[in-house]
Amino acid sequence: MLGKLARQQDPNVLVGFDRADDAGVYLLTPETALVQTVDFFTPIVDDPYTFGQIAATNALSDVYAMGGKPLTSLALVCFPEKGDLQILERILAGGLSKMIEAGCTVVGGHSIRDEETKFGYSVTGVVHPKRVLANQGAQPGDRLLFTKAFGTGVISTAIKKGVAKQEWIDAAVSSMTTLNKAAAEVITTGRLVSGFRPGHAERSSAGQPGAAVPTWSVHALTDITGFGLIGHAREMALASNVSLVFQSASIPVLEGALDCIHAGHIPGGLKANRDFAECMVEYDPSVPADIRTLLFDPQTAGGLLISVSAEDAGPLTRALQDADVPVVEIGQVRLRTKPLIRITS
Repeated sequence: MLGKLARQQDPNVLVGFDRADDAGVYLLTPETALVQTVDFFTPIVDDPYTFGQIAATNALSDVYAMGGKPLTSLALVCFPEKGDLQILERILAGGLSKMIEAGCTVVGGHSIRDEETKFGYSVTGVVHPKRVLANQGAQPGDRLLFTKAFGTGVISTAIKKGVAKQEWIDAAVSSMTTLNKAAAEVITTGRLVSGFRPGHAERSSAGQPGAAVPTWSVHALTDITGFGLIGHAREMALASNVSLVFQSASIPVLEGALDCIHAGHIPGGLKANRDFAECMVEYDPSVPADIRTLLFDPQTAGGLLISVSAEDAGPLTRALQDADVPVVEIGQVRLRTKPLIRITS
């Protein structure tokens, strides 16, 4: 709907809604730009504290996906008028725990009465204007790395139906409450800032002595959330004027995700994603049907999809693994052709 409105002509908008990117970026000074995002949703797990953690992790992710550092946040609360306020307190406490972990200060918020509980945050961060990592910029020959596993959407659907096994829930919750902070720090600075480990490379930026800059050529970055892998890959491919190839055998899968698909626990968002984007996808005949479905699964607090030069893919992978980020290579970037996205075995 925003696309139907007149775009405001502001030269300080570095990334606006017309770019279909993860967050907006606004230039303040030659050295500083704001990164702004907002995200909130209904509960996807039963425990209020965990729900708050997931909502915060998800909201923070878009700042990390732009190469930014989150600074402040505002809580968004929809809660029933006669609801148990202890539940709301636990939701807020869970969210705060992740904001503290991210070093992001909660400075306020807004609440309304609503029959259905909803919770999330508006998050503001900062990034150097010349170091914005957008979904635009992937180059032919790049390798595509991913930092989490897929399946939170189908597992959350099984949770809502009361049929999810505890080990599935544990795996999904662990993924959805893991910040993309460590991954973003390694990607953007060449080192793990919170807990620096010897052996990580660090260079200084020209004109900014001592300022860490990336030691590898990351050309594009996005987090995989509600549109699923294919939906967000489509945005990266179109923005970069390239095609993408994914190896289905390399796709990391959460425990229980394929079981959920086999049992028919398919969220409405997955069906919508597939209806919208599958027309741009071509599969090798050997790609399993369950993996084809999983590629459209809407993720909550999903991992980062990284387009990095072939020569830097190995060093970046090792650095991320040293930071305990479970990264894997899942594909490559090719010259623009048809299909836009190809899935091989």
